[in-house]
Amino acid sequence: MVPMPVQKPEEKPLSRWIERYLDHLRYQRNASPHTLRNYASDLRQFYTYLTRSPEGEQRAEPELDQIDNITIREFLGRLYQRNNKKSSVARKLATVRSFMKFLRAQDAVRANPAKLVSTPRQEKLLPDYLMPEAMTLLVEAPDISNPKGKRDRAILELLYATGLRVGELVSLDLGDVDLEETLVRVVGKGRKERLAPFGQKARSALEEYLRVRGEIVKKARKPDLDAVFLNARGNRLTSRSVEYMVERYAGSLAQRLKAHPHTLRHSFATHMLNAGADLRAIQELLGHENLSTTQKYTHVSIEQLMRVYQSCHPRAKKT
Repeated sequence: MVPMPVQKPEEKPLSRWIERYLDHLRYQRNASPHTLRNYASDLRQFYTYLTRSPEGEQRAEPELDQIDNITIREFLGRLYQRNNKKSSVARKLATVRSFMKFLRAQDAVRANPAKLVSTPRQEKLLPDYLMPEAMTLLVEAPDISNPKGKRDRAILELLYATGLRVGELVSLDLGDVDLEETLVRVVGKGRKERLAPFGQKARSALEEYLRVRGEIVKKARKPDLDAVFLNARGNRLTSRSVEYMVERYAGSLAQRLKAHPHTLRHSFATHMLNAGADLRAIQELLGHENLSTTQKYTHVSIEQLMRVYQSCHPRAKKT
């Protein structure tokens, strides 16, 4: 029998390298489902750019070493033409850069050309947040005379009490919630675990919801017995469902607030900081890897401080 030739790394087509890289993220780096979706989407878009002309005609896959810094810059240019935001372009560049770094580590390319492409300068946007009074109105908006309202109140209370990301919230299992100690075990970005405390308001809302959760389970054909938050069919609630729910309650208030789950996270951090919480403690509670990510809330705090000063100091007002 004639032995099969050993395939060299550089002989593998681009599409197979992309799949291999995503497997690397999934099994070696323990990337979250959200991260995997973003990387897969970004690389699919990059692959389409490389294998289709602007007119939509199919082209052959390029050799890996044909992907140079000019190719990547032209890809970014196409993204700008299609009105992608700078933050979106920067994320896609980071994905391509990481992918090319993986190829270099596998000796599939001689260098990482994405290192020669500068990251777009980001606009420094302050996080959006609600004042405590508006936050109270939003959290208390659900009608808790029915199971759905009890569930929604528990979700809003827990998001505001802990600063959880919406993906972290919907991933919670019953075993992650300790009502006695008022703690939730959270699996955040990079599969890193942390404990997040919550207060009595959130505890009461959770207890009320968990008492009626059994009704949802009984009515469902194949309920998710582990998930904390369930939809009407007994399935684990999705991030999009929570986003829609928050937007709907915010829009139903007399003030017609605009809010999404991250607004509650921002409000949590801002209110904690304004009340005197240490920045590093907030970093731990939010699950930020770098303190610089948390420091954006200091700008909000200073902005609030200036408003108080301007309105209260007798020599600050214009005459």
